[in-house]
Amino acid sequence: MNSKNYFFFLAAAVFSLQITAQKHSSTPPEVSPMPMEPQMTEIWEPEVTVVTPAKTLGDAPSDAIILFDGSSLDQWSSQKDNTKPAPWKIVDNDHFEVVPGSGGISTKMKFGDCQLHIEFSAPDKVEGESQGRGNSGLFLQNRYELQILDSYNNRTYRNGQAGSIYKDHAPLVNAMRGPLEWNTYDVIYRAPRFKKDGSLDAKAEITVLHNGVLVQNHTVINGNTYYVGLHNYPSAHGDDVISLQDHGNKTQFRNIWLRKL
Repeated sequence: MNSKNYFFFLAAAVFSLQITAQKHSSTPPEVSPMPMEPQMTEIWEPEVTVVTPAKTLGDAPSDAIILFDGSSLDQWSSQKDNTKPAPWKIVDNDHFEVVPGSGGISTKMKFGDCQLHIEFSAPDKVEGESQGRGNSGLFLQNRYELQILDSYNNRTYRNGQAGSIYKDHAPLVNAMRGPLEWNTYDVIYRAPRFKKDGSLDAKAEITVLHNGVLVQNHTVINGNTYYVGLHNYPSAHGDDVISLQDHGNKTQFRNIWLRKL
């Protein structure tokens, strides 16, 4: 190898070592490789959509779908026969209550991911115990139950009390108010995802605030709610109705609204 080629080879080897050292450097550069201005990280378009919040906390914002405002049950139908109107009773143009034995009710519209607000109260007359006291249930996509129960000074199994994902996850705490007071659930729900072949891709998730207290925090729902047996996802599905359960108690409801997410 002549001297000219030797020095060329040596220079190439040194350059290669420098590049390797740069790739595996353990310290950041002293200055940004590109001068930055504040405007470079400011995103202006598209403008964020304006939603007008309610004047009273808990009432529906401007983009909500009103499922019940005290005036009618037109957004609901009988769960036994969805061609028939909801058979429950409106009281004082303010709230409605379960008519025991009439069956559950379901929304006429179908939903997936959503933000949901609902207010509920135990029956005016306090009677029964455990699961027999103020029992109902909110079923998202007609499958996954957020338990409604009078859990005020009323012991029952922990994954079946108010705020539980029924027989799946107990609530973090018991935030139930007394039987003659109204309770609120504020729900953020993410529906399950399914692959093209129908197999499960991601389970449903839910976050719940009960009377403003976090009781379910990004909780993974393990499948369809069953009274007997382990929960699972037997088949793929899309958007579906929201249902309220008739469990034989005159549980009461008001101010129900939803935002699609």
